[in-house]
Amino acid sequence: MARQGGLNSVGSMFNQALRFGITFLLALLLGPSGAGLYYQSFAFLAFLSLVASGGSTLTLTRYVAVHRADRDDGALRGTLRLGLITPTLIATVIGIGLYLLAPWLAQVAFNDPRLVTLLRLVALALPATAYTDAALSATQGFKTMRPYALINLFFEPACRVLLTVALLWVGWGLTGVMIALVVTNFASAVLASVALRRLLGKLTTPPQYNVKEIFAFSAFSWFTKIAGNGLIWADTILLGIYATAADVGVYTVATRLTLLATVFVDPVTTSFSPRIADLWRRERYQTLSKTYKLVTSWVFRLSLPSFIVLLLFPTELLSIFGRSFGTGATVTVIMTSAWLLNCLSGPSGYMLTMSGRVKAQMATSAGGLVLNVALNLWLIPSRGIIGAAIAWGASLVIITMVRVAQVWAFSRMFPLSRDLLKGVLAGLAAAAAGLLIRTATGGGLDSLIAGAVAIGAVYVAGLWMLGLDDDDRLVLHTLRRRLPLGSR
Repeated sequence: MARQGGLNSVGSMFNQALRFGITFLLALLLGPSGAGLYYQSFAFLAFLSLVASGGSTLTLTRYVAVHRADRDDGALRGTLRLGLITPTLIATVIGIGLYLLAPWLAQVAFNDPRLVTLLRLVALALPATAYTDAALSATQGFKTMRPYALINLFFEPACRVLLTVALLWVGWGLTGVMIALVVTNFASAVLASVALRRLLGKLTTPPQYNVKEIFAFSAFSWFTKIAGNGLIWADTILLGIYATAADVGVYTVATRLTLLATVFVDPVTTSFSPRIADLWRRERYQTLSKTYKLVTSWVFRLSLPSFIVLLLFPTELLSIFGRSFGTGATVTVIMTSAWLLNCLSGPSGYMLTMSGRVKAQMATSAGGLVLNVALNLWLIPSRGIIGAAIAWGASLVIITMVRVAQVWAFSRMFPLSRDLLKGVLAGLAAAAAGLLIRTATGGGLDSLIAGAVAIGAVYVAGLWMLGLDDDDRLVLHTLRRRLPLGSR
């Protein structure tokens, strides 16, 4: 388990780094407009593939594991057929519709004819994308993360970066970038199919189809996925309708920069999710409450230095992508503030899920998506990318507050504790050092480098001076076992 957790964590960081590298490459070579067109198209691919395969992913993982435990080969074959064929067919139908509607969407809805070819390439990639998501989810039902990590986290981003660089080098431009995406997704689908076939082996038992049970669970999972992940891409699509491609490009880079700073949030909270489930099951509520506070404290402490750099040097960071991206500094500040507040909720979402409050979690996610879309429709026409950032940031903060309130309502547990003061005090000292350097140097790249180094050094020194207690060592021990540095 430690090896698989380490592989998955290394893969997640590798994946994030290469995806950010693609963002940097597109921004540098294609400018705000080219990057914006790419991410408008990518938003369609991400959202429509979610519509096609969202329900099948969790369903396949769960029922493959269940049928293997029951040694029911017939049900296993039937579930795999339903779970793989259904999303692929749905994605094919959606892809045909998108291919035919691409001219209307590009010229009427988005008022940019350059999107026609890009959307049609998205249509071609949809079936392969949906199949890959489903097949890799099925492999996880065999109690292994290896195919998912190797294909989705290592191969896919690496192949896409290499093809993107090659096709840009030969002058294919934005079309080449999208072709790289299509080719990579089809290659990933082939590899996912091979990996699943190897895990499955040769089954001769006739397939059995538990259609009603499978589709009932799939429908619930689909709604949960749409509600939870739609928040990520709704603003990009709506911004493309009401603003220019250049605005979308600046907004995407500004928000992705913020998301890069949250790289520790998911690995840390995920590492503790089994412990949360175990403590709740054994009714060790006092220990669970302590763990809840401790994980929140460490999520906040690990993320805080990056957030301070983003808040003090947003223009300098964005200018690395090109001078025109500096206009997104306000977006970065808004989103950084929202994610900083989100970190104060710790693993509240996992507290709901692992204690069986799945419906409460789903309702909160759905409400957040509706709120986000409504705020985008209201604010984007008048405020542009600032309005989109306010919409996402406000939705994120409200979802955070609701989840914390829900956990308190059913368990009387709260994520904040005095341990947070260690991070706050060290953070204030680090922010003061960064602000002093910024004021003295007047900004610029040199100021960014010196400020980031000073913030990191002062922050680490501050935490070291405040010391670690036994609970802090427990967190570090768990992270060493589950994150890359603990793998052997």
